[in-house]
Amino acid sequence: MDINQIASFVVRFQLAAIEKETGKKQWRIKVTHVQEDRETLFESIEKAMEFMQEMAEDLRE
Repeated sequence: MDINQIASFVVRFQLAAIEKETGKKQWRIKVTHVQEDRETLFESIEKAMEFMQEMAEDLRE
């Protein structure tokens, strides 16, 4: 295993909508994995975090 492996991400939040009744904001989240220049869109921070964790764990193999 190479101990110098790096996983870098750029995370961008863009407001997609605001619910009129509750005022709750809905976000579009774009995660870019820098090393692979791979962009993926998510609707929740939880899904974005899962993606980044999976990408980082793949480095261990």
